[in-house]
Amino acid sequence: MAINDPSLVFSAALILLAYLIGSVPFAVVVSKLMGLQDPRSYGSKNPGATNVLRTGNKTAAALTLLGDAAKGWFAIWLAEKLAPGISPIALALVALAAFLGHLYPIFLRFKGGKGVATALGVLVAIQPWLAVATAATWLIVAVFFRYSSLASLVAAFFAPVYYVFGSGLAWYAQPPMGVALAIIGVLLFYRHRANITRLVQGTESRIGGGKKK
Repeated sequence: MAINDPSLVFSAALILLAYLIGSVPFAVVVSKLMGLQDPRSYGSKNPGATNVLRTGNKTAAALTLLGDAAKGWFAIWLAEKLAPGISPIALALVALAAFLGHLYPIFLRFKGGKGVATALGVLVAIQPWLAVATAATWLIVAVFFRYSSLASLVAAFFAPVYYVFGSGLAWYAQPPMGVALAIIGVLLFYRHRANITRLVQGTESRIGGGKKK
């Protein structure tokens, strides 16, 4: 494929658009619209739904969660609508770009959130049943162990596993997307490295408050 191939240029434009969509900082936008503090100024200083919840405003946290998930879904949906028959590699890069946009948003000087909700949105766009299986994994771990971070890490590990081994049963996996999901999983672990340290030390906060005893 030539470097000036229109399809290649259009795919590159879709990948860039996905990154910009992923960069929209819903935690900051929602907080500002609802008259709350900038989430980067308190708690974990993470612009995400969990930190917004620390204000006690569940509505703001829910809107942030939905917004962050929606942008992961929307980036892929839009790419498929604008470019029917988009190549598996290009679509995988769109998914990865949307996720990276949340982690390293241009609108926040490349200092973003951890990406759990956006990753879920990506899964919904790829295959709703994959998202359901991954969300169920998160819920089971969260209920039994009461650690949101641990639940996110376990779900991040199993999402690409489900995608690969579920192929032919509930969906058909594309190798490029499998690689993209694996990279997303690795990045989720990287963004949770402080949480991993606290889990090992027994100082990580549980859902509902309190630390490991």
